[in-house]
Formats: sequence, C-alpha cells, structure tokens
Amino acid sequence: MKNTLHILTGLTLALTLASCGKKEETKAGAAAPAAAAAPAGDLVEIKLEFPKPMFIGTPVPAELPNLEKADPSKVVKSIMVPKGTTNLAKGKKVTSSDAAPIIGDLNLVTDGDADGADGSFVELMPGKQWVQIDLGEEANIYKIAMWHYHKQAQAYIDVVVQVSDDPEFKNGVTTLWNSDHDDTSAMGKGSDPAYVETNHGRVVDAKGTKARYVRLWSNGNTSNDMNHYCEVEVFGTPAK
Repeated sequence: MKNTLHILTGLTLALTLASCGKKEETKAGAAAPAAAAAPAGDLVEIKLEFPKPMFIGTPVPAELPNLEKADPSKVVKSIMVPKGTTNLAKGKKVTSSDAAPIIGDLNLVTDGDADGADGSFVELMPGKQWVQIDLGEEANIYKIAMWHYHKQAQAYIDVVVQVSDDPEFKNGVTTLWNSDHDDTSAMGKGSDPAYVETNHGRVVDAKGTKARYVRLWSNGNTSNDMNHYCEVEVFGTPAK
C-alpha cells in the first residue's frame, strides 16, 4: 500500500512539473510573435553628400542667445528613411520673396550642388526673406537638408522651415524648424537653435509630413543683413 502511495505521489509530482514546464514554455513562446511583429527592413540609409569645407571654424562675430555650441560628434552624416525615398527637390522650381536675387539664380537652390564657392549660391536682399520649392505634387517628406552660405563662420537669424499644400502658405502650414527665439518674424517663438554654418549644413526631421511646397525663411545673418542659400534637399516619396 505504501509503495502504491509512493508511486501515485511520484506520478502526481511528475505531472505537475510537466504541466508547469508547458506553461512556462507557452509564456516564453508568446513573447516571440510580438518581437517578430516589429517592422524590419523597411528603412534604408542614405549617406549625405557634403561639399568641401570652406573655412576653419572661428567665433561668430555676433552673439545670439540661442546659438548652439558646435559639436562635431553630432553632425548628421546619413539619414534613415523608408525605401524608395529620393531627393524630390532636385531640379524643381524655386520661387522667392526676392524675385530678383542680388547674386545668382534661384535654380541654384535645387541644382544638386551644395558648394559654398562663388557661383554656387544665391543672395537675397536684406531682412526677412524666403525661398520656396514646388515638389510638383504632394509628397511624404521625411528629411530636409539645407545649406546656407558656409564660406564664412556665421549663423543665419530666425531660420524657419515650413511645409504646406498651399502655395501661398496661408492654410495648412506645418512648421518643422524655428530658431526665431523671440518671434521677430511673427510666426511664433521657436525653440530650435541658431547654429554656425558649415559644409555639413543642417538636417531637419519632417517626420513624414505630407505637403507639396517647402518654404525656408531667414532674416539676415551674424555677418551682414543678407540671406543666402547654397542648396536645399527634400527627401521623400510621392504621396499615395
């Protein structure tokens, strides 16, 4: 009888352990589908092409309260974007608040050349000015790379980057970058930093915003009152 009880007890214990093992195995297995469900391989890396550096960094000749401290380790050298993303701005039509630039033609803004040498940039009149790129159709915009004149160590003032489906930018405007810390340009106070221009330009995260037009503002720079653009690249895909 005692032997029978021992056998039954052993069997019960074995079944209990086996059952626990199955439960633990099920729990462990349950986590796998969640991990597998995460999207993989839907992003690709695009390495940015930089023009040659034009100067050795020197202090900006004027102070700005929101001027960031230069940090080479934070330079964006490549971007991660969905497959099929291209520079939609290349060769596209450019208009401006200054219809007759002082130096250069507006098509230099989207000609694919971000060089800061003479003949590679457009200079607009003093004060608050903008350039605008028509992508031709609505697009999913992921990143915008912009280069102001970078042959001198200077920062551009009140830089604002906006997108919209309205060519007049009166409706449906989304602001992606705003370094106008005191609302001088009357488009709202911005929290983004002013920065010294270099050959690395600046990359703005557009977060997939849908829009056809891209407008970039500035209000002179720390060296003079002029506004300059070397190149603007808009990385995105046509909106479906």
